[in-house]
Amino acid sequence: MRRRIIYHGRVQGVGFRYTTRSIARRHPVSGWVKNLPEGTVELLVEAEAAEMAGFLDEIAQRFHGHITSIDDLPPDDEPLSGFSIRH
Repeated sequence: MRRRIIYHGRVQGVGFRYTTRSIARRHPVSGWVKNLPEGTVELLVEAEAAEMAGFLDEIAQRFHGHITSIDDLPPDDEPLSGFSIRH
């Protein structure tokens, strides 16, 4: 499964991208994370359903109090390999 998520809240300047990459290393996921100009963070991730849930739950727990809302957007179909931070 694949998801494209926009995180809102205090998600820039708190290590969100680097922590997300670190969390990704503990899960069999592929994708990327990047800051957006309006102060949000975009995540594109692909994984099996159970692994996706564990990965996203760990992000939510780590940034509890920082994330105020999320937008689930239609994911694109670009090829993914590994997990990276985009700029």
